[in-house]
Amino acid sequence: MFRKFLYLSVLFSAFFLTLSTPVFAAGDDEDKTGFIMHHIKDSHEWHFATFGDTHLTLPLPVIIYSGDRGLEFYMSSDFQNHETHKFGEAYAHNGYYIDEHEHLQSVDGRSFTDLSITKNVAMMFLVIIVMGWFVLSAAKHYKKNGVKAPKGAAAILEPIVVFVRDEIAHKAIGPKYMKFVPYLLTLFFFIWFGNLLGLMPGAANLTGNIAVTMTLAVLTFIVVNVNGNKEYWKHVFATPGVPLPLLIVIVPVEIIGLFTKPFALMVRLFVAITAGHIVILAFIALVFIFESYAIGVVSTLMVTFLNVIELLVATIQAYVFTLFSAMYIGAAVAEHDHH
Repeated sequence: MFRKFLYLSVLFSAFFLTLSTPVFAAGDDEDKTGFIMHHIKDSHEWHFATFGDTHLTLPLPVIIYSGDRGLEFYMSSDFQNHETHKFGEAYAHNGYYIDEHEHLQSVDGRSFTDLSITKNVAMMFLVIIVMGWFVLSAAKHYKKNGVKAPKGAAAILEPIVVFVRDEIAHKAIGPKYMKFVPYLLTLFFFIWFGNLLGLMPGAANLTGNIAVTMTLAVLTFIVVNVNGNKEYWKHVFATPGVPLPLLIVIVPVEIIGLFTKPFALMVRLFVAITAGHIVILAFIALVFIFESYAIGVVSTLMVTFLNVIELLVATIQAYVFTLFSAMYIGAAVAEHDHH
């Protein structure tokens, strides 16, 4: 099953990515690498492939709230050229338009709140649905069969749950680990499923979006500091064993450290996933830059190899984010004996 998934992922990824609009449209003087950032960035429509002049896309809801007009509901197709699928002020609808940077703007400069379901938001819903299906299927199995050998989704999830509980939570947090296992499991599975589904053909770059990784890091920051005990905060504001004059230097460093930890979590996941996507797309772009069969063969081999590596990276990054979150929680709840 794993091999079939790997082969299909590699083949279809290469197939669909090479069918992107900029690749077909690019001439001698045009940008042949523009599709890279188009894939990486968020968008108000979900573009899958282009066959000649036919664009295979999924229009997404554009939801706008303003004080004078209330909630307004549109589709992204209302704001674009229906032949080229380009956005711009020329295709404004009811006083709004989507600019070339995929930002919703008002024609008259009115203030509003954009609540749209963008490609990354839709991808997040998809990840939640898939993750929910796996978890509920596993729960249904255990409810029906008790402690019998797991099958289906339960067989996939059980070793991962046990690993996160025993090898990450218990070892990193200590005696109070069970309180944080549900959070760590949710964190691991959300990132893992997001990373794996992001490798599928036409998928969105969810975990390579800085807003998503920042939200995950902020959640860990909140969990850590809300559960921090007296010893934790004492270490921050009155580090034991440090002379009073040095506290003037140490305390600001400790306070900065509270924020650098989640910042490192945010950047690490964002960079690792985004870089992987960019490198794969860059090798595909080489085919159209050099227009050479030899380059095409080398590029295909490299893309295949990198897709295999990305499957490994998807799991490693979920593990690393969860592990460091557990370590930060462990440091916050640990009881210290100072002599």
